[in-house]
Amino acid sequence: MTGWSSRLVAGLHQTWRRSLQVRVVTITLVASSLLVGGFAYLIADKITSILVENAKTDVLLRLQSGSDYSAKQLSLFNQPQEAQFQDTIDGTVNYLAGGDPQQTSGVVVALTADNYTTVIKPRSSPDVDFQPLISRELRASVAGGNIAHQIRTGGLTGEGRTKYLVYGSPVPTQFGQVELYYLVPLTRQEATAADARATVVATGVALVLLLGLLAALVTRLVVTPVRLAARTAQRLSAGLLDQRMAVNGEDDLALLAASFNQMATNLQRQILRLEEMSRLQRRFTSDVSHELRTPLTTVRMAADLIFAERDEFDPAVARSAELLQAELDRFEELLTDLLEISRFDAGFAMLDAEPTDLVPVVHRVADRLAGLAERVGVTVELDVPTTPVIAEVDPRRVERVLRNLVGNAVEHGESKPVVITLGADDTAVAVTVRDHGVGLKPGEEKLVFNRFWRADPSRARQTGGTGLGLSISLEDARLHGGWLEAWGAPGQGAQFRLTLPARAGDRLTTSPLRLVPADAPLPFGGPRDGGRLAIGPGSGGALAIGPATGADPERAEARS
Repeated sequence: MTGWSSRLVAGLHQTWRRSLQVRVVTITLVASSLLVGGFAYLIADKITSILVENAKTDVLLRLQSGSDYSAKQLSLFNQPQEAQFQDTIDGTVNYLAGGDPQQTSGVVVALTADNYTTVIKPRSSPDVDFQPLISRELRASVAGGNIAHQIRTGGLTGEGRTKYLVYGSPVPTQFGQVELYYLVPLTRQEATAADARATVVATGVALVLLLGLLAALVTRLVVTPVRLAARTAQRLSAGLLDQRMAVNGEDDLALLAASFNQMATNLQRQILRLEEMSRLQRRFTSDVSHELRTPLTTVRMAADLIFAERDEFDPAVARSAELLQAELDRFEELLTDLLEISRFDAGFAMLDAEPTDLVPVVHRVADRLAGLAERVGVTVELDVPTTPVIAEVDPRRVERVLRNLVGNAVEHGESKPVVITLGADDTAVAVTVRDHGVGLKPGEEKLVFNRFWRADPSRARQTGGTGLGLSISLEDARLHGGWLEAWGAPGQGAQFRLTLPARAGDRLTTSPLRLVPADAPLPFGGPRDGGRLAIGPGSGGALAIGPATGADPERAEARS
């Protein structure tokens, strides 16, 4: 199949799938064509049968009359050798043919005598070679005393082949039997049948086209409001909440449009209400966070004073001072995260991108969390290039993302090593954080970036985090136009991958590092190609979250 025909077939297939009107009209045309074609065939066949039966009846009547006349004429002779016998046969044939040997009606009358071929010569009027049109079976049947007929095709007048109705009848005489044949051309009947077939076919074609046009018009009356509803729904989904359908008349389609408009109005009202509630909630969170700054500062000053003098207190009071200091630290961190989240929600977060070497950023994060890692018995291993890795990023936000990822890995590392890997190519940079802890159950990789979500609420926290770290990290990645992805499997640990464009504003298509770690067991024995593994029981899964207008991380992961 050539490229042109392939495109044509693909275009027709796409049109068939997308257009309800095309499907309805096509099905109507096919069904009506089959139905009308069947009726046309039956009608044409019936007309042809009637014409042939009429011709048979007419020829049979003439044959019976001609047989009686021939018997009277030939009954005067006792032997075929008598004088004037042959002249009588010629006169009889000419009379039965209409009295004119040169008649042009096309009917051929013939007399033969199979038992006296040496004495009686076959005669016909007009004088033509009619023998080829009389088959052996017909001749035998008539010679046996039966009236028989056949439809034969042949040429008698040299003007081409013609279909003939051949009737034969025995003629009794005193010396024996002769045979009388009528050869009647069916030209007129065939012409009439052809005209009838042409009329039926033309009527059928016109009827099919009329049915197709009617189906197209009726379908258009139904499809047009549906298309308008689809376009209006698309505009509503795009945020144009004031779009409505035109209501014309009082029929079912008008009721559909009115119901759609009522639904759109209620939807707009609910969305505006939710937007207002969200705005008030964000404002409340921001206001509360800001307002808590002042009393928190006062409480912090008092707590610092008490914490500095804790050695002079009773041990129980000293322990209370330490707990107060730790909870104030966490409370202050929570306020900072809430303010950051409120800025993201309000759309006020700004990216301060500049060319940054990510190698010292990774080292700095590892150094800052070295104390925590040592405290929980986790070793942090670095796999970074010896040469600088430059990218246009906001170093503060990138460091915060890595701090959250590494801190989360250390917390869930189960005293096993945590590996931080930095990679880059011409278009992107990536950092993966791999731990070998409890891992993630199937489906949990879709939840780790939710606010305040914890895989095990009963698990003791070592870092006293706020539950907003990964959510803020996800927003930071999106602000860069990058991806933050997670992979995990029960008992196999987890790996997070941060991918950022090397130049600010570029669109990501691939990642320098793959999401599924090389030491992860292969599910179902499949090949390891660096792509995303399927989520299934016992195999973990992968979640790719990127910017709303960026490249598809699923497709990019398959190429990475």
